Amino acid sequence: MRQTSPRPGWTRLLAPTLTLVALLVIWEAAVRLGGVPDQVLPSPSQIAQATFDSLDDLIPATAITGVEGLLGFLLATALGLVIGLAIHAWRTLHDAIYPLIAGAQMIPLITIAPLFIIWFGFEPLGKVVIVAIFALFPIVVQTCRGLDAVPRFYQDVALNCGATKAWALWHVKLRVAARQIFGGLRISAAYVFATAATAEYLGAQSGLGIWLQSAFNSFRTPLIFSATLVIVILTAALLALITLVERLLLGAPEKD
Repeated sequence: MRQTSPRPGWTRLLAPTLTLVALLVIWEAAVRLGGVPDQVLPSPSQIAQATFDSLDDLIPATAITGVEGLLGFLLATALGLVIGLAIHAWRTLHDAIYPLIAGAQMIPLITIAPLFIIWFGFEPLGKVVIVAIFALFPIVVQTCRGLDAVPRFYQDVALNCGATKAWALWHVKLRVAARQIFGGLRISAAYVFATAATAEYLGAQSGLGIWLQSAFNSFRTPLIFSATLVIVILTAALLALITLVERLLLGAPEKD
């Protein structure tokens, strides 16, 4: 049977790009032809203009939220990998702390943000800790599940060749489970900047959350969309970085 050659990467981006352009055109036309006030729903061109006019304030706010989200994600990654490895290796530890980690994800952000304001004030450190807490669970779960799913014979072969259990864990099982671990990183990365901005909205001195609060209080709807667009761009950049690191470490995933 003849095998089809893989499509170039740009062709996979063509369909979603055309869809996005079509949606923006429809959005623009609907707002302009329908006479919708920009306080209710601004058009894409109005959002772009408002964003450009506010860059002097938007860029510093973006930098603060970006740093908070990135530091929180890095902290969650380090802790998540260590905890995931630990609860895979020691089932007693798994039974002791896994329910606590899962329970932490069920706590609404709005209920714990005031506590972090009391503990850390309005400084960025509190936002970093909040982001780390909410980004931790997917990394822990996917690390543990990925390691649990590695077939036993991988470790047996390494042990029969003279390796220690620790060496087999770090150099064999972790490598086999790496794809699933990166999946956990992507799940966490999808929410870190939105979490940071929400925490800022509830109490901070600056950042995209304060930007959103100011835009809402002044009924400047285009600026609310500007902040949303920035968060989407930050998230997409982090996801792209994770994909790049995965490809550098593991190579491109195999296609069926």
